[in-house]
Parts: sequence; structure tokens; C-alpha cells
Amino acid sequence: MRELVSEAEVVAASGDDDLVVWAAQGMRPGVRAWAYGDAVAVASPAASRRDRLVVRGTAGGTAARLVPLVRHALAEAGPSYRPLGDAALIEQVVAAVPELEPAAGFSWMGTEKLAPPRQEVTGPEVTGAERAYREGTASWLVDSAAPEVAALLAAANPGSYAVPGLPRVRRWAGVRDGGSGALLAVAADAWSAPTVGLLAGVATAAPARGRGLGERVCRFVASALLAEHGRAALMVDDSNRAAVVVYERLGFARRRVAATGLRA
Repeated sequence: MRELVSEAEVVAASGDDDLVVWAAQGMRPGVRAWAYGDAVAVASPAASRRDRLVVRGTAGGTAARLVPLVRHALAEAGPSYRPLGDAALIEQVVAAVPELEPAAGFSWMGTEKLAPPRQEVTGPEVTGAERAYREGTASWLVDSAAPEVAALLAAANPGSYAVPGLPRVRRWAGVRDGGSGALLAVAADAWSAPTVGLLAGVATAAPARGRGLGERVCRFVASALLAEHGRAALMVDDSNRAAVVVYERLGFARRRVAATGLRA
């Protein structure tokens, strides 16, 4: 086993894998990483509200390298860490390590360039109400908007990992109604790494859905992440098909991953 002590070492060992590099978080205090042959593991505390052990390896090398590496990393980092990686790889790790629980699947999505925006209908068939919604543009919200963001998340996305006030949930963007000024859609820049920005905390008020506002605020935040970090990524439940469609339309590529943890 070889401990990796710099972001450059993690990048080289993982082939600049965006999920692994995101987990490294620029090797901020508390992050540790190891390599064993072509297998890599990064223990990242409180990364998107979980102690995550992000792993990478090849299917053929799982038994020989990744399983011993996962055991070593868990022994070093502690039982709170949850192995996370490509779904097929995690399934093999779970099968070989009986103390791990069955894996829960979702998707990691990333991009280095957004797709062009769709052209919106602007003719006379657009109603006055629709026009009022479209007047609102996405922008960064001031800190005093935190209660509004929290209320919208509680109503529209109560399971959101990103909420106002959490450490490393850096900033929120939103779209407001062109007439009333009500907050209709939000998204956050949260747990971003130096070379991988993370989009999180996406929510749209129920009465405003179907108008493209979620896509608008996500495009705004993702554009800012790409400008600052060079890559943008997010995590999404596979069951949330509507969100996956929006992210794919924005240009995010889907990668099925899974997470597991030590049995209680």
C-alpha cells in the first residue's frame, strides 16, 4: 500500500478521474488517500454530508488489489466511511467483503462543457403568466435569502443534502418570479474541489415546474463552476428521471455508481 499525500499524486494514480479528484478536495485537512497497483481509495470526511471512501480500480484487479485496499483504508479511516465507486466495482467489493452492506445505487454526472441552451418560445402564444416567469433570470442570492432557500427546499426537495448554513455549502443561486419576486428555483455550489465543482441543492417550487426554471438555475451554477474549476459534477438518484433528463440536456454525462457501508 502506498499513501498518496498530494492532489497531484491522486490525479496521477486515478488517471484524473473526476469522482476521485472531487473526493480528494485538494487534499484539505482530514483527507487521506492510498494506492495499491492500479486501485485507488480516497477517504474524504463530510463530503456531501457523508464520510466517503471513493474507490477506483479495474474489474479484473478487484480481488487482488481493491478489496485489500478497501480493508486497509477502512481500518485507517474508521467505520463511518462509506465506499463509493462505479456500481459494478462496488458490487464486487460487497461480494468479497461480507461485513459490507448491499450497495445503494445512484448516478454521478459530470461535464467539461455545457450543451447550448434550448431556444424558448417567444411568440404570441406565450401567455402573460408564462412571460412573467420567464422574466426572472438566475443570479447569486444574498446571504439574507437563506430562510427563503430553506423554505423552498423543505417544500420541494426535503431530502436535499445541501441546505443553507452547512460548512462548504458555499453559495446559492436562484430564479425569482418576474412579478412577485417570489423565489421559484434554487441550486447550490457545494463541496466543490479545486478542479471539480459540485452542483447540489436543486429545487423548483411545485407551481413553477415545467417552465424550465430548474434548468435555468442549474445552467447558471454549472457555468460558474466550469469557469472556476474546469469541470462540473453532481449526484442524482436514478429514480429521479426528470432531473436526469434535465442534466443530460445541459450536457452532463451519466455514470452509475453505488455506495455501501459497514454493517451495524
